[in-house]
Amino acid sequence: MIDGLIEKIAEMQNPTCVGLDTSFAYLPDDMKKDVSSPEGASEMLTEFNMNIIDKICDVVPAVKVQIAYYEMYGAPGLQAFECTVKYARGRGMYVIADCKRNDIGSTASCYSAAYLGKTPVNETKFRAFPADMLTVNGYLGSDGIKPFLADIKNNDKSIFVLVKTSNPSSGEFQNLKLADGKFIYEQMGDLVAEWGKDSIGKYGYSEVGAVVGATHPEEAARLRKRLPNTFFLIPGYGAQGGSADMLKVCFDDRGLGGIVNSSRGIICAYKDPRYKGMSYCDAARAACMDMQQDLAGTIGKMKLV
Repeated sequence: MIDGLIEKIAEMQNPTCVGLDTSFAYLPDDMKKDVSSPEGASEMLTEFNMNIIDKICDVVPAVKVQIAYYEMYGAPGLQAFECTVKYARGRGMYVIADCKRNDIGSTASCYSAAYLGKTPVNETKFRAFPADMLTVNGYLGSDGIKPFLADIKNNDKSIFVLVKTSNPSSGEFQNLKLADGKFIYEQMGDLVAEWGKDSIGKYGYSEVGAVVGATHPEEAARLRKRLPNTFFLIPGYGAQGGSADMLKVCFDDRGLGGIVNSSRGIICAYKDPRYKGMSYCDAARAACMDMQQDLAGTIGKMKLV
């Protein structure tokens, strides 16, 4: 799966992932008018996402759908999540389900089946939320990761494990030092490399990726040197303060090695004075093109060889 994403990135010369962290509050006023139920909100969220996907699918390789923004609307919100995942895949985009799932092994197996595998009902199996990739929390240890490893192998999927997250307080835990002098985030990175060592593809990256925030360039540089075969999902660009210069360290000398997420900077671009007068979906496309130019101008040409 990572090989396919890398090829799409190189084809489009765009390592951008659009985060569909779509709150009802982000929608234009005309879409929110007269809506007063979770069902109505779900319908509008789905329409908003589909229109953005239609506008960006030819220039952006992937979307990241953050499930918390849908769960808060209950069952109708999960229907919007499901529709968004399926619609984006139908438009040829790679879909990262941003759910940060994990638990003890048996429960992790259920989470993995929901997003990466299949759920059996008697003799029938079905895909609940058929994403291509899933964010997971590895800080529970290896027994909670093994079910995901089995499903990515059996179903040609990928995972991104939280290693060094973009939030300001991540260092309260992740930057503590162990007895051997390693930072905790480095130890997690080493585990990610171990979990992915048997799934390295033709471009040198495994199916077990890492979440590495753009807002922590020093740590990102250490991780890139430490994890040459680990593909990074890079949040924090734009609204969270990360810049192209800060995240350049995440990429190799071919311009490969990561995909950069922007959420509010894209889906709320219609509120930005730079895109004044545009519809929300046209503004989203324009913001994607500006992000592509910003990243390509810093990272350089993305080459498969």
